[in-house]
Amino acid sequence: MKPPCLIIFLSILIQQSYLKLGADALSRDGFVRTKGVQFSLNGYPYYANGFNAYWLMYVASDPSQRPKISAAFQEASRHGLTVARTWAFSDGGYRPLQYSPGSYNEDMFQGLDYAIAEARRHGIKIILSFANNYASFGGKKQYVVWARSRGRPVSSEDDFFTDSLVKDFYKNHIKAVLNRFNTFSKVHYRDDPTIMAWELMNEPRCPSDPTGRTIQAWITEMAAHVKSLDRNHLLEAGLEGFYGQSSPQRKTLNPPGQFGTDFIANNRIPGIDFVTVHSYPDEWFVDASEQSQMEFLNKWLDAHIQDAQNVLHKPIILAEFGKSVKKAGYSPAQRDLVFNTVYGKIYESAKRGGPAAGGLFWQLLGNGMDNFQDGYGIILNQSSSTVNVIAQQSRKLTLIRKILARMINVEKWKRARGYGPVRKGGHNNIQN
Repeated sequence: MKPPCLIIFLSILIQQSYLKLGADALSRDGFVRTKGVQFSLNGYPYYANGFNAYWLMYVASDPSQRPKISAAFQEASRHGLTVARTWAFSDGGYRPLQYSPGSYNEDMFQGLDYAIAEARRHGIKIILSFANNYASFGGKKQYVVWARSRGRPVSSEDDFFTDSLVKDFYKNHIKAVLNRFNTFSKVHYRDDPTIMAWELMNEPRCPSDPTGRTIQAWITEMAAHVKSLDRNHLLEAGLEGFYGQSSPQRKTLNPPGQFGTDFIANNRIPGIDFVTVHSYPDEWFVDASEQSQMEFLNKWLDAHIQDAQNVLHKPIILAEFGKSVKKAGYSPAQRDLVFNTVYGKIYESAKRGGPAAGGLFWQLLGNGMDNFQDGYGIILNQSSSTVNVIAQQSRKLTLIRKILARMINVEKWKRARGYGPVRKGGHNNIQN
């Protein structure tokens, strides 16, 4: 029989080993997964507090500009940011990634290689978008132009979603991106855990079909295509969150316009692993008062988080949000209010084990990038109240993750010691 003091010592040692394992797992690389309504990394909850930086590939394609990429990721990491969303497209036009269907610019691809490798070096995950809804960087319009030049009877940009040749062009681009061998990290994109997720399109819209059936069929087909090529990575559609015919009571929340998307139906598609929502009250309701815009933001976020939890049963990321300094009457306090509102909703959901898993502000910029400033740009090393808000959210979500990891490890330790099974039903609430 072992002396009681030795038993106590071994128990403490085993417990500390489990807790250390949790700390190591939090920082170790791996593929992000979904587990119920939450993200998971190495078996522990994962939160995506991050940013948009559409320009990464474009800037990094010029080797002399690459220090800007490194500096941006360094500052992002220093402020606790974990995810960057960027473009894996630039179709036709000036300095494209894709000159024509299947013909690629190696300089641009190496720029994307470099951006992904630098993200990896700084512990930041990447979301890569395959195409654009808009004409910027080519978009669906360029795909239709390419098809027309080959004799296809297409005229509308929305033919992107239905024409067989256009869809083949797009599928081939997906294949080219997934099979890309990174010249810096020496890893194929499809095998790289630095990439958190693929995005089918930046803000897909099909206003010519307000029923939403066209977009529904396209997402269904393309999600299956991506999953047939890559089972390692998560996939999302790139949606802004506009409601459609499957939830008529929610359509009253939409801003004015016809979008041809359906937040509920589109995200129910099996291949879509998590859902996204964008929010720009200052763009969607230009003439509305600041109070009205904030009322919209609160209702918009509440509805989508509730639907992610109760209807879709998937994690949700607020993939674009911000406040433009170029709008009339702008003040830093207004931007802080937008960020605090978004981050507050995410935090309240996260600490309850809910589906809100992070927010990606639009957009991160670095020093010397004035030509990319659209009014929404934030430079992290230029101290501002908004930068403080961003850093505070990172700390809060990191704390939640550590607490939940500790709880998971205690349960593992108890199970190993025969103290009872691991509790079912997800994570406990975390109290303030």
